[in-house]
Amino acid sequence: MTGRRAQFRGVGAYLPERVVTNDELAAGMDTSDVWIRERTGIRERRIAAPGEKTSDLALEASRRALAAAGKDARELDLIVLATATPDRTFPATATAVQARLGMTEGIAFDVQAVCSGFIYALAVADNFIRAGQARTALVIGAETFSRILDWNERETSVLFGDGAGAVVLEACEDDPRHLLSTHLHSDGRHGELLYVDGGPSSTGTVGHLRMKGREVFKHAVTNLAQVVEEALTANGLGPEAIDWIVPHQANLRILRATGRKLGIGDDRVIVTVDRHANTSAASVPLALAAGVEDGRIAKGDMLLLEAMGGGFTWGAALARW
Repeated sequence: MTGRRAQFRGVGAYLPERVVTNDELAAGMDTSDVWIRERTGIRERRIAAPGEKTSDLALEASRRALAAAGKDARELDLIVLATATPDRTFPATATAVQARLGMTEGIAFDVQAVCSGFIYALAVADNFIRAGQARTALVIGAETFSRILDWNERETSVLFGDGAGAVVLEACEDDPRHLLSTHLHSDGRHGELLYVDGGPSSTGTVGHLRMKGREVFKHAVTNLAQVVEEALTANGLGPEAIDWIVPHQANLRILRATGRKLGIGDDRVIVTVDRHANTSAASVPLALAAGVEDGRIAKGDMLLLEAMGGGFTWGAALARW
């Protein structure tokens, strides 16, 4: 290995206190715990409290990631925050986190690639480190998707939750434990399959999430399997080299179908969708934090992170933890 590479130094997660079960949702809409679990694998989700903003969730996850890394926020050169539910149209939610962390120098900005956002943000930070423009970076995925759901539409409202996850990256040299590669894709022709029907320049409203689930499912399985193969091929590895897949937590059926396409068993996939539901850009770092905290992910393990979101956008990252 030569040159600067990005190494994971710590991970942190934060979930709102309020737990909403399937039974609670069923009390107010035409659905049931069985209907939701059979189609998605979801049992419950977390919902942000009134007044609890995306930046609040991101801040707590960031503090925990920095503590795990043994870093002070003043050591950061870069914050990249992935979200589709920012506090405001502007300024960037990342700058709110920057200010509250006490980081007065460096760079902070948001990226928006919906559920793929954390992978996109990770790629951006990785490239900053490789180019020598940053040494220590904080990468965050944070969402309050409950604010953009139509709670009268059971097909979408039961699928999502709120949360945040963050990682600290630091430049390293001659250490095999680093981020090997990132792979990003998009195809805007499919934007009408998963979108929000509002926006400041179109309707002047926030809008609600709309999705054609069957079509999204088919694209997700194909695209995710393709980008995982791409990441493995780029590094001269086969599926057997992966210790853990850390996927976007959209739907348990998608997770299992993607694994089957690659010949990777369920026992090598980190699953949190049952507890968190789909937290969009937060889902990958939340799953990563869960795997690290319970001891499944250990030092030296090969990780495959992957996600797909509206746009469509999709991507993967291969890393040795």
